[in-house]
Amino acid sequence: MDENEGRNVPLVWENLDSVPVFFANQFIIQHYQDEFILTVGQMVLPPILGDEQAREAQLQEIDRVSVKPLARIAFTRARLVELVAALEGQKEKYDRIQQARDEEMGGGV
Repeated sequence: MDENEGRNVPLVWENLDSVPVFFANQFIIQHYQDEFILTVGQMVLPPILGDEQAREAQLQEIDRVSVKPLARIAFTRARLVELVAALEGQKEKYDRIQQARDEEMGGGV
């Protein structure tokens, strides 16, 4: 919203379906002065194959597991608070749906 004009202008997300979706399972959050930097990455464990002895030998050879950075995103504190609230809201919605499904299936926790 342009506060000088006092009117609301709608936001329209363009070409959202053309942006690739990545599976992220690693995160780093840092802050510097008035910005927070979120680095999102993907870690894939190397395959460990064979019998128990072969797997043990392969595990001994691993000296590190790499994380592929997917994005680095900077936020102001206000936008970080909005993001946290949006994530919490989606998590709560997901949990309610899952609980309803579990109850419908006769299960539950």
